[in-house]
Amino acid sequence: MELAYIKIELRRLRSAFVNASEHDQNFVFAQALASSASLVRSYFPAASVNLTPWRDDPETRRWTEDETLDMSFHFPGWSPRLQCRSLLLQLRLSGDDHGSMKPYLLGVLIRGMTYEGERWRLATVGDWSPTGNYLPDPSQWALLKEICKELFSLFPP
Repeated sequence: MELAYIKIELRRLRSAFVNASEHDQNFVFAQALASSASLVRSYFPAASVNLTPWRDDPETRRWTEDETLDMSFHFPGWSPRLQCRSLLLQLRLSGDDHGSMKPYLLGVLIRGMTYEGERWRLATVGDWSPTGNYLPDPSQWALLKEICKELFSLFPP
């Protein structure tokens, strides 16, 4: 996914309810968003990116978190090694410290999702241990942890 595509998508979503569109005025942020999406797609090329993973309704708006950047990646079908159909990626970002407009990453939460809900999660707190009822195979955990490490390098403090 290229930066130009992300910019067009962000302009289209400006009035939509999505954390990514709230930060579209900042070029550095838009570039980090494009890099994040491209990074995950490099590991899962068959997945399609959705920058608006949440519905735009009053109940959903009530739970919005301005400090997160949320996007999802949908597989063309069931992924048996990941035990899910989609990945929900939530990046918890710092605020605007000292007027620097450059966000940095505080943490990552990746959830394996199906139509029935969450099957597993990986959070970059503690020892990054997997939790959930239907865990992916160990090779996929290693891959997801590598993605998280690379995401931290995109948003240095």
